[in-house]
Amino acid sequence: MLWELLATLFAGLGAAGVALALRALSRRHLPAWLVPAFAGVAMLGFQVVSEYSWFSHQKSLLPPDVTVVRTVEETAMWRPWTFIRPQTVRFIAVRVGPGAINQINHDVVLADLFLFERRMAARQFAQIFHCRAHARADLRDDLLIPEPGAALDNTWVSLAPDDELLRAVCDKALVAT
Repeated sequence: MLWELLATLFAGLGAAGVALALRALSRRHLPAWLVPAFAGVAMLGFQVVSEYSWFSHQKSLLPPDVTVVRTVEETAMWRPWTFIRPQTVRFIAVRVGPGAINQINHDVVLADLFLFERRMAARQFAQIFHCRAHARADLRDDLLIPEPGAALDNTWVSLAPDDELLRAVCDKALVAT
């Protein structure tokens, strides 16, 4: 965030320098208010561009085996341009690695989830998905993996059969086998 602040300030200083040069070339016929106006427009423009390029930049840094599953777009009154095109501020990505399918119950898959949010550190945690029962659970030491065909206990959270995350994990697990 510090680098973004510095880049914003330098964008403003650079644009103010351009406005000063234009005033000097015009022998001060251009109004003085152009200097702060150029600086303000440049800083605002830089922030808008960096807000909209954040998601694509973060996505490009992900390894090939990590898939973006869900994005969250927002609009805000203090950012009126987001009403024209909402800004992606958060997204969830998933990795299903080799050996992620449970050897006893092949319906159970281990996946790493990554939560990304603008101006926040990425978070990673492991989740267990039961593809046939459409459920997920946090990976904990006391989690019991059910035998094939057994009912799930209350540590499992039911998901809709068409849940994006469930589908991505189960489809990737099928490809990995």
